[in-house]
Amino acid sequence: MDDGRDRGGGGGGDDGFISLDRVEKVFEVRKRTGFLKRERRRVRAVDSLSFTVARGEMVGYIGPNGAGKSTTIKMLTGILTPSGGRLRVAGIDPSRERTRLAHRIGVVFGQRTTLWWDLPLIDSYRLVHRMYRIPDARYRENLDRMVELLGLGELLDVPVRQLSLGQRMRGDIAAALLHDPQVLYLDEPTIGLDVVSKTRVREFLRELNAERATTVLLTTHDLQDIEQLCSRVMVIDHGRLMYDGPLAGLHEAGESERTLVVDLERELPPIDAPAPARVVRVEGPRQWLAFPASQSAAPLVARIAADHPLVDLSVREPDIEAVIARMYAERAGRAVP
Repeated sequence: MDDGRDRGGGGGGDDGFISLDRVEKVFEVRKRTGFLKRERRRVRAVDSLSFTVARGEMVGYIGPNGAGKSTTIKMLTGILTPSGGRLRVAGIDPSRERTRLAHRIGVVFGQRTTLWWDLPLIDSYRLVHRMYRIPDARYRENLDRMVELLGLGELLDVPVRQLSLGQRMRGDIAAALLHDPQVLYLDEPTIGLDVVSKTRVREFLRELNAERATTVLLTTHDLQDIEQLCSRVMVIDHGRLMYDGPLAGLHEAGESERTLVVDLERELPPIDAPAPARVVRVEGPRQWLAFPASQSAAPLVARIAADHPLVDLSVREPDIEAVIARMYAERAGRAVP
């Protein structure tokens, strides 16, 4: 398996299964400036973007709203044509061979379904079977596997409109994988899901990647998705690649912090936490402790559990927008002479 990759947004050569080389996307936007006047303005959504993804790799692709993530995904699927640069997926130019590419990719949008709203779930799968001309034996094998791993057995005869968000998301993921795509694009696949549904989706994606070496590009605002699924994360903002590397390195670059929320049996003075953890807020028996996101929460939790009467605790992940804001501030500080 080829594991070559171009770190840090380098040249974007042919060694990657997904390859972008100085890709740009510019939109023309018209804005009304008077009764009969309109102003034409060029908006650069993606700006000289270069990276590669190796076959079988799971990569988190994150950034704030409006950063250019969705535009990138649309170019990778052939929905949009780049304004400049070179883009290949499995050796295919998406904008020129969209139909051919469709048989090699699967796409799941967390807030939009590809299932037929008024039909039972199984009928959507039958339509996918015919649309992609999946051999009967392979279709049955894949469907049985998806139903088992995603817990869809009792949902097959239920109309899609009656499914909960978590059930529909699992149904969408199955539909995207019935034709054995080599690449899976996931756009916010766990948005709005409860803890149980999130866990089931993440476990399925890990198993899929391990068994079939499916290449996964994941966009999400939930850093736990990245932490549990991806060894590599890319951060895009204003159409440019700001970071490409492990999640721990992103936390270090942004100096981000997690928050440990501790519920005690009774109101107590602020917890004497080992540095660099510190108490940032106290409300009755509940206390909030901040600690570096690049560090494990386990030692801190063990220390507090041993010394204090606990009722409950939870860990809150840092907000990605805050991480990127700190990265900007750090870069700006270094640029000052």
